Amino acid sequence: MVTAAETPIRLLLVDDQALIRGAMGALLDLEPDLEVAGDAGDAEQAASEAARLRPDVCLMDIQLPGADGIEATTAVRRASPETRVLIVTTFARPGYLHAALAAGASGFIVKDAPADQLADAVRRVHAGLRVVDPALAEASLFEGASPLTERERQILRLSADGRPIAQIAGEVFLSPGTVRNHLSSAIGKLGADNRAQAAQIARDKGWI
Repeated sequence: MVTAAETPIRLLLVDDQALIRGAMGALLDLEPDLEVAGDAGDAEQAASEAARLRPDVCLMDIQLPGADGIEATTAVRRASPETRVLIVTTFARPGYLHAALAAGASGFIVKDAPADQLADAVRRVHAGLRVVDPALAEASLFEGASPLTERERQILRLSADGRPIAQIAGEVFLSPGTVRNHLSSAIGKLGADNRAQAAQIARDKGWI
């Protein structure tokens, strides 16, 4: 139990679905030593709220509109360096684990974990420990690191919906020829036949 002299662990919940944020918040607020200080639906709002609230732990989803949870983790850590980030996601992919830890996350757990396990993960991350879902940790041992550069990953992610090369070029401030070169390199590294297949392979492995 939390005594009057103790301060609850303050949380920031980041998920693009309000219902999930609400449900997760309701569960965590039942714990006497945890307190939901705020929530956010995208990376920009997450960074803004982190800077404003200075939460102890940020629970971060991977799939966010615009910048993903990996980029949002970097932004939150930059906005509030003392805040520890715990990735909580449906997508238990080894590639996401590697990227999240590299971005500064302190833990990675799947959304279908029991409520008490989630609360315990929050406490462990707050205490300075690293928490990783055991099954995902085992899988990551057999999954190599992404062969893609950060630029290839960015362009491949943008191309996944079939948008034109010229549009991608405008979004990343590169020439169409340079974008084609990055896509060709990514396709070759992944052993794919085209960019759609390359994007699917990379998505399945959690690399984009």
